[in-house]
Amino acid sequence: MTDFSQLTTLRVGGPAARLVEPATRDELVATTLRTWSEPEDWLLLGGGSNLVVADEGFDGTVVRVVTRGIEVLTPQPDSPRSVRLRVEAGEPWDAVVAHTAAQGWSGIEALSGIPGSSGAAPVQNIGAYGQELASSLVAIDFLDFDTDSLIRVPAAELGLGYRTSALKHGRLGLVVGLELALANDTGLSQPIAYAQLATTLGVRIGDRVPVAELRAAVLETRASKGMLWDEADPDSASAGSFFTNPVVSEQFARGLPADAPRWPTAPEEAHRVLPLGADIPPITRAARGEYLVKLSAAWLIEKSGISRGFAIPGSRAAVSSKHTLAIVNRGGATARDVVQLAGYIQTRVMSEFGVNLQPEPVLVGVQL
Repeated sequence: MTDFSQLTTLRVGGPAARLVEPATRDELVATTLRTWSEPEDWLLLGGGSNLVVADEGFDGTVVRVVTRGIEVLTPQPDSPRSVRLRVEAGEPWDAVVAHTAAQGWSGIEALSGIPGSSGAAPVQNIGAYGQELASSLVAIDFLDFDTDSLIRVPAAELGLGYRTSALKHGRLGLVVGLELALANDTGLSQPIAYAQLATTLGVRIGDRVPVAELRAAVLETRASKGMLWDEADPDSASAGSFFTNPVVSEQFARGLPADAPRWPTAPEEAHRVLPLGADIPPITRAARGEYLVKLSAAWLIEKSGISRGFAIPGSRAAVSSKHTLAIVNRGGATARDVVQLAGYIQTRVMSEFGVNLQPEPVLVGVQL
């Protein structure tokens, strides 16, 4: 049997009772359908970068998606300055970004260095440094669990939001491939939307730089936080950011310390002029000033008294020494160690600020 400690970036988890790795798209579809028809439990696995499996392992069939390929589709006549790509689900995500950056195509360059496979990208609607997959995703090829049909699902039907999608909340099936639309005009990145990235590049928010230059800056930034796999760096054995940045009401955010980082999740509503006699539209939350605000989970963790490198005595799991959002395996950690530390962090933040941090990885056989 193969342990999940060999299949996940966090390096924890017990054995998979049965592991299959179909080599082609057709084999992947056939194998998955056959697995679904059997009575035992099943689990679809990509790069294992966003997964925590119990020490007892998984008593069922694990279908590991390893199909690879990047295909440039026929240029779209209505979009001469864009390029369409079809990406197989098992293609490592960073390999896709590396390929597009080398061509000077923009749209996903700030998503450089995110581990895992491409098929998992729309499930989480991956995002970093001011970009999200949602802005470039056109559609997915989806093997629907309810109908056993391979269908094309437009991105607009996936309910893509902050680190979430309909695929994460009830729509069962397998992402077989992605279709992406990227800009193919100047060789420049999309406007930079993240302050730290702009500072690293020595430019201003909203500026554009060569795509390859922005990719290099993102990789440098991620490496400084232990967010790139490096066998010599113990902080890189993680599942990436373990908690999502919480989204709260503006009223709640006002009760936090003045130095708590916060970002509005929607732009201010524009003023509207109505003709005489027109019906007055309902007053929206934004018009009443009731905005939702995104907070920094890292700031909340640090201000609750948990510092970088923190570990519960006797545990082999620890907070990264470079970035408080990551829980790392210092060597020999168990899933129980990881969950215990994550629960402790949740408790401290809740006690100090009244905010319930939500885990970003998928938890199998364990819970917080």
